[in-house]
Amino acid sequence: MEHELKRILEKQHYRIVGEHSGVKLCHWLKEKLVRGRPCYKEVFYGIQSHRCLQMSPAVNQCTQNCLFCWRFQAFTETALKKVDDPEFILDGLIGAQRELISGFKGDPRVKREMFDEAYEPNQIAISLSGEPILYPRLGEFIELAHRRGMTTFLVTNGTLPKVIENLDPLPTQLYVTVAAPNEELYDRLLVPMISDGWERLNETLELLPSLGTRTVVRHTLVKGRNMEGHEKEYAKLIEKADPNFIEAKGYVFVGYSRERMTIDNMPSHDEIREFGQKIAEYTGREVVMEYRPSRVVLVAEKGEKVRLHS
Repeated sequence: MEHELKRILEKQHYRIVGEHSGVKLCHWLKEKLVRGRPCYKEVFYGIQSHRCLQMSPAVNQCTQNCLFCWRFQAFTETALKKVDDPEFILDGLIGAQRELISGFKGDPRVKREMFDEAYEPNQIAISLSGEPILYPRLGEFIELAHRRGMTTFLVTNGTLPKVIENLDPLPTQLYVTVAAPNEELYDRLLVPMISDGWERLNETLELLPSLGTRTVVRHTLVKGRNMEGHEKEYAKLIEKADPNFIEAKGYVFVGYSRERMTIDNMPSHDEIREFGQKIAEYTGREVVMEYRPSRVVLVAEKGEKVRLHS
């Protein structure tokens, strides 16, 4: 990793492990420890926010330069130059997360039992930055995590369908981000660094019904850019993918996205709910949950069992 990039990321409270992996404490992990407030993934799927490790095995590698992305993009690469061992990465990430939460041990607002649980993460959000599927040993990493009793939520931009098709094992839950309803908006808003990104995304969506794991289509919604009036186009993409769940989630005005967006691009929760209700109507599904603090609405088939854990 470039020294200057590492310096920038560490200044943003990332911890870098090896050549290409990183971990950062999620806002909601801290909220759960200090105030008992969970993230929407706990509300929807039953994971424990304070035991979630937010990471990426390709922190600076991606196939897109999304305008709404919060990360620093000046050094973006599309491939790894050196590939670290999965066990080295996982052990390093857990150790780094323990260092990052160490200061909470003496906070009187934090229950000791909850801190002790946080010290032993049991859920990995493979979604922090970059495109995780660019890490060629991702299947080994997921298998290692599962052997250790950890669940895995993987988020991909869908531009590597062949890798997804051959990924073994699959994560506990696979997210595909669909942040544009058509090719024109895809090129304009997601700024792909590959010539056939839209075609590859559609290939991934067509692949989803055949995968033996829980799938989620996530719409990152940017007001004035990719949501108003596009619900029917999104519905066609959803029907192609036939996911277990659809998440309509609002863009947040944070990080480096503030150089490209304005605070007016953040939709309200009510606007997100209206979008979700239209998606549900056009796909024959229903809004089953919502979480206002995260501006997110969950759409699923009627009667779909939502929670992953009891």
